[in-house]
Amino acid sequence: MTWSILARDANGHLGVAIASRFFSVGSLCVHTRRGVGAIATQALMNPLYGQAGLDLLAQGRPADAVIAALVAGDDGREQRQVHVLPLHGPGAAHTGAECIDWCGHLLRDGFSVAGNMLAGARVIEATAEAFAGSRAPTLAERLLDAMDAGEAAGGDKRGKQSAALRIHADEDYLALDLRVDDHADPLPELRRLHTVSLERFQPFLSCLPGRGRPSGITDRPTIEATIERFHAARRGQS
Repeated sequence: MTWSILARDANGHLGVAIASRFFSVGSLCVHTRRGVGAIATQALMNPLYGQAGLDLLAQGRPADAVIAALVAGDDGREQRQVHVLPLHGPGAAHTGAECIDWCGHLLRDGFSVAGNMLAGARVIEATAEAFAGSRAPTLAERLLDAMDAGEAAGGDKRGKQSAALRIHADEDYLALDLRVDDHADPLPELRRLHTVSLERFQPFLSCLPGRGRPSGITDRPTIEATIERFHAARRGQS
């Protein structure tokens, strides 16, 4: 019913994008933790995989061992799909034998793509190719490019309803958490929300309290200058 991409970048940031003909796909399918990794649980999803899998990654277990541990005690494993990407090392995935066609996954260096109930294998192939080939300046925009390519290749064979984008950077709180829970065309709406987030939300986030600056920035002129520097840097990238 869904396809998703997990990715990391050279800055140690983690990202997930997901889309489905299912209400609020971003609420239970997507799990991340700073400095640890990302997990997406799909098909007949098991939300318990999320925190349990991240705990195992945090203990230093490799992704394939995490997958094995998650599905071992789950009698519904053959109807589950899950992929795991640690901050360091290769990812791993499980697509159960009873997941509905088309279903499958791709593991690549620094990212993974998985999907089920799709129009065909080309959906995840196109998603992977677009992510690898994207020259967008941020991880979030590369993920959006990838999902657009997967949709153009057929997407979820039942249609469209929801999508989500999550970026986990250097703080315990999320750098970006965008969800479109019910929409006739969720991926363009997700991109619109991302564009709006660039106006003030994303640059303002760098002024908030964080691990390296417990009080953050409270001087309003400094905040405004930070936002302007963000936009000047964006203009320089375009």
